[in-house]
Formats: sequence, structure tokens, C-alpha cells
Amino acid sequence: MKVAVGQFAVGNVWQDNARTCIALMAQAALQGADMLVLPEAILARDDKDPDMSVNSAQEANGEYLHVLLEESRKNKLTTVFTLHLRTTAGRAANTLLVLRAGEVIGRYQKIHLYDAFNVQESRLVDAGDQLAPLIDVAGMKVGVLTCYDLRFPEMALSLALAGAEVLVLPAAWLRGPHKELHWSTLLTARALDTTCYVVASGECGNRNIGQSKVIDPLGVTIASAAETPALLYAELASERVASVRAMLPVLKNRRFAAPRLC
Repeated sequence: MKVAVGQFAVGNVWQDNARTCIALMAQAALQGADMLVLPEAILARDDKDPDMSVNSAQEANGEYLHVLLEESRKNKLTTVFTLHLRTTAGRAANTLLVLRAGEVIGRYQKIHLYDAFNVQESRLVDAGDQLAPLIDVAGMKVGVLTCYDLRFPEMALSLALAGAEVLVLPAAWLRGPHKELHWSTLLTARALDTTCYVVASGECGNRNIGQSKVIDPLGVTIASAAETPALLYAELASERVASVRAMLPVLKNRRFAAPRLC
């Protein structure tokens, strides 16, 4: 599988953000990518208004998604990102969407809300209560997570035990003391915990670190970005997953029961 990872700074005008996504989708498709991973909460954001992502939320069939679906109809590229979709008055769901050939083929509502480091995502966002099913992309099984989910190894393990070979993570990882170290350490740890590839897209800009990465099942970073907008590529292979799992069979050697969502 050829994977593309796009990172950019989300602005406060949704039409501009949509145009950026369309450009990244077109470029990834032109380069023969099977999957493109974009950041978390790509509808709208404002450094001075932490509630903009929720206040600008659209309906599940809103204009933003319609624009991206129109671009998706042009090829077989699988595109992954999250949007805030309205639930009740003043509230939204941080929803991961998977597009292919003009259709939404996967959907996941973020389970672990970011109530940490003096931020309370749950104040305006409704948590999900189930994992998304695995998605087949170019013959590989892909599991999805969103940003803060990265800190919960049980979720990544659950997806790996269900058959995932690749874990995909749209994120908007906030800057702060030690946060870049947390990001790189946790991405590597989840790859090693599960012997999966980890493909993470980080929103960049003034508040978030960017630093998108692709990490292989043995914890080796095979592609990475800095703090500025970027589109990077990597080749993933089922054979690499199989060889690492034969050498490092942590999924078979574990002595604890499989995690269960409570």
C-alpha cells in the first residue's frame, strides 16, 4: 500500500480548508497513493476561539463533506480525516470519516475526549461508544483512532487483535511542555505494542505541533514531517507486518485478556 499523509494549518474559513484538502487529495491520487490521511478537526479552527471547531460544526450531509465527496468521486483514493458534526444544540461529535469513490465507507466517533492539560473537550463534544470496523485498503486491514486515543494502548491493541495491520490517526496535537516527546514516544509505542504500522497526521500551525509520521511495525520511523505544511509518502507491506510478528509475537505471547470497551 502506498500511503500519503497531509498536514496543514486549519484556518477559520471552511471553504479555504476544503480547498486545501481537495488539493492534497488530487496530489496524492496523482502520485498513486492508495490512502491519504489528513488531520483532526479540519472544518475550521481559530487560535483565539477554542470553541470554533464545535460552533462551526455542520450536519452529517453538510457542504464541507459534500465538497470532499465530489473530489473523492474522481478516483479510488481512500481519504481519512475528522470533522465536527452537529449532535444537539451547541454540541458536536468529533467524527472520523473514511471516503472512497464518492462514498463514506467508514465512520468513527471519538471515544476518548481530550479532558487533559487544562482542556475539556467533553464540555461541548459528545463521546462515541464503539470502535469502527476495520477497513480494507489495497489488501491491508486498517484500524482508525483519533488524537487522544493514542494515549490508550487498549484501543490500539483491540484493533490489532481484530486483525488490523495498519493504525491510522488523524490528530491536532497541542503544543506544550514535553508534548512533542509524548507524541513521538506514543506513536512508536503503539506500533511496538501491536506490531502494526502507525500512520499519523498532525495539524500544524500556532497551536499544534504537526510532525506527521509513518512508523513501521518494529518502531522504525519511515517518513516524517516537521512543523510546517507537508505531504509525505510511504510504502506499507503486509509482508513486513508478518515478518515482524514472526520475530516479535507480542500479540500471541500476551497473558492478559483482550481489552473490552466499558
